[in-house]
Amino acid sequence: MDAAPTPLAAQALLPVNTALAVTLLVLLLAAATTAAVFRLSPDGSRGRARDILVAGVRATAQLAAVSLAIGWVVHHAAALYAFLLLMFAVATRTAGRRITPNGTWWWAAVPIAGPVAPVVTGLTLAGLLPVRGIAMIPVTGILIGGALTATVLAGRRALDELRTRKGEFEAGLALGLLDRDARLELIRPTASDALLPGLDQTRTVGLVTLPGAFVGMLLGGASPLLAGAVQLFVLIALMAIQAMAVALTVELVARGRLHRGEPERPAVAPEARGPREARPPKG
Repeated sequence: MDAAPTPLAAQALLPVNTALAVTLLVLLLAAATTAAVFRLSPDGSRGRARDILVAGVRATAQLAAVSLAIGWVVHHAAALYAFLLLMFAVATRTAGRRITPNGTWWWAAVPIAGPVAPVVTGLTLAGLLPVRGIAMIPVTGILIGGALTATVLAGRRALDELRTRKGEFEAGLALGLLDRDARLELIRPTASDALLPGLDQTRTVGLVTLPGAFVGMLLGGASPLLAGAVQLFVLIALMAIQAMAVALTVELVARGRLHRGEPERPAVAPEARGPREARPPKG
């Protein structure tokens, strides 16, 4: 029987040396160049190439700082919770600003914290997630990241749908639908597409890719069975988190809490809206 892999296997797979640095730089430049040459930006400009370069530089700096900080954070409870709070704050800001440029971006905190907080709390109370940084930080980070992705996709798709189908929204109001119901009819089908990446990843796990948690456990010396169990937990927890995040995001958009400008009301006569919303004449 083969011996179990050791942590040294990770170093053999991806040694941290000059060759790695050069390779990362070449890949980053290749991504930015491709985006620039083919103008892979919403407005047809080369702006996305700059975004890619900035993202690569930021990732390098952030991971370097986190790598140095985690070694200290895992031994201090107060620092651990402060680090988790920082992760949540950055995720909220990132998701909110991806969805809308106005002051309603902070509502993105609801679909991120709403699912993640009770799931992490439940796992901790059940004894499945130890209150130690070495376990709490990566698991919570994966769940926050999943909620962030689902929130951004659902929010952007929902608000884009409202903009392009504004006439249908106004028609729904004219028929007597409440604002929330009129929006919900339009945005729910398209916003649900935010669940597709998670679904596809779960359906094809082991057949198309071996996700990070599985590979990381193997490289850390765990048995394939344990690595598979951890990866299954991550995938199913992510599906639950993302489903709740999408549902909350859709509800926030439907209620007008998360929008891209002041909610516009169509000029519909009071009698067309029904007696419920008819207003007395000014006198």
